[in-house]
Amino acid sequence: MAIGHFVLTQMSLDVSDLVGVAFFGVIGVIGVAIGNAWQKRRHDKLATWARANGWDYARYDAALERIQTGAPFSTGDSHAAMEVMRRDWQGWPAVSFTYRWTTGSGKDQSTHFAHVVALRLPADLPRLDVTPEGVGARLRKLAGGKDLQLELEAFNREYRVVAADERTAHAVLHPRLMERLLQPHLVGRPWRIENTWLVTWEDGRTDVDQIAARLMTLTAVADAVPRHVWQDHGHDPLATIRPHPVPKESS
Repeated sequence: MAIGHFVLTQMSLDVSDLVGVAFFGVIGVIGVAIGNAWQKRRHDKLATWARANGWDYARYDAALERIQTGAPFSTGDSHAAMEVMRRDWQGWPAVSFTYRWTTGSGKDQSTHFAHVVALRLPADLPRLDVTPEGVGARLRKLAGGKDLQLELEAFNREYRVVAADERTAHAVLHPRLMERLLQPHLVGRPWRIENTWLVTWEDGRTDVDQIAARLMTLTAVADAVPRHVWQDHGHDPLATIRPHPVPKESS
């Protein structure tokens, strides 16, 4: 009798476990389906906005996943460049996309997003990071982190500058550009030159209302690069009409 009771109890537990697994499996499938439907509607909405505003749209582009080594491209796994928009912007090939990556694993896995806006440059320039001063930047300074000091003290207070080549950094960040980047509508936005890309980014998915403002920062920087800097790195801006186009991949 006791053995029979144990068998029945064990069977009940096994059935209960199977029901629980099946239930959560169904919930997971439903969740994925809802997420896919939401993303499809978002793609459709962004594609409509892109067409109306002169941008080409692609859902994904693997060629953009590792265009730089700094944030937000430097951490996590399962990297993806999605919601990709391209067009020419004031003579520069421009791209906007949502960058997605994951950290952790299993129950602790988290998905992160950043809205990236970038210009493709005609030459490979030394890395130059310009980020707003904040608690993190001040702590890195106190710990001995690098911070290039420039001619304009107001700029030094507002931004942290890390350069692979200080001579190039001083040439790019000349007083006129620093004064412009201190204007209220441009101040406080991070940007980086690395390889053939000039990039700015912010947490969250693509926000179409912010694209033009971020491109204003990037074009201010790109237009201010002196001709001799381009020439030092194999490009003469007076010898070509425009930079190389942004490479495309089929969506």
